[in-house]
Amino acid sequence: MLTAELKHRTIKTNGITLHVVQAGPEDGKLVILLHGYPEFWQGWKDQIEPLVQAGYRVWIPDQRGYNLSDKPKPVKAYKLDELARDVIGLIEAAGQEKTLLVGHDWGAMVAWYTAIIFPEKVERLVIMNVPHPTAFQKYLRSSPKQLLKSWYVFFFQIPWLPETLLSLRNWQPGINALKQSSRKDTFSPQDLEQYRQAWSQPGAMRSMINWYRAVVRHMPKTPANPRVTRPTLVIWGVKDIALSKELGQLSVEMCDKGQLVYIDEATHWVQHDEPERVNKLLLDFLAE
Repeated sequence: MLTAELKHRTIKTNGITLHVVQAGPEDGKLVILLHGYPEFWQGWKDQIEPLVQAGYRVWIPDQRGYNLSDKPKPVKAYKLDELARDVIGLIEAAGQEKTLLVGHDWGAMVAWYTAIIFPEKVERLVIMNVPHPTAFQKYLRSSPKQLLKSWYVFFFQIPWLPETLLSLRNWQPGINALKQSSRKDTFSPQDLEQYRQAWSQPGAMRSMINWYRAVVRHMPKTPANPRVTRPTLVIWGVKDIALSKELGQLSVEMCDKGQLVYIDEATHWVQHDEPERVNKLLLDFLAE
């Protein structure tokens, strides 16, 4: 049960305004939690209380394009380097030099990229069910199976059609996708209603899908050294239907100080499926 006081703030960063949920003591060490597609800040609801109880200052943005945050129209506004600069702006807005950075799904991709490009801004890195970008590119070229699993990325390149289809019957196709890719008990009816509300924000679904369009149309240059130098924990739900298990190991091999934990019973939605186990892993790692 969530008892921590949640403060809803708007934070200016990198030329836009993000809706950010904040909790925990102002003098606590900063933890920024980055959600992925198709979630919003509430994707971390099970992690807030344990982090606050441990004394951390928690910031959870609706990332650009999502829920109550700004939704720039151009596809290029969702390039990875822009998304990483959003994070840097949040760190600066918090009055900090660096952060403990945690990401899931697309939020994990932003977290990877931030740690590679701005290592001095990341104290420790936690990744959930998204591979290191270089490891993923290499694996995708050699794995027809993974290429097939990533079919939706290519579907999302079509203009206007994906967001139109997902909006049918009060976002039922999106709800079905969440249910089909998760365990039976992962998302409650109340959770799904909140997702519907977030997706219904004007321009939200178009902007959310523009993340996929931008990564194809505006692929960032591979850094000269794509290795992650910061201590990194990769948590991977093995029953992820979209990403192969092997990507977890390939990703941690791109880290100078990497740890990998597979959770056999979990799906892509690992922090929802196994919150107690994920929270223990998270707290133990952040406290090291």
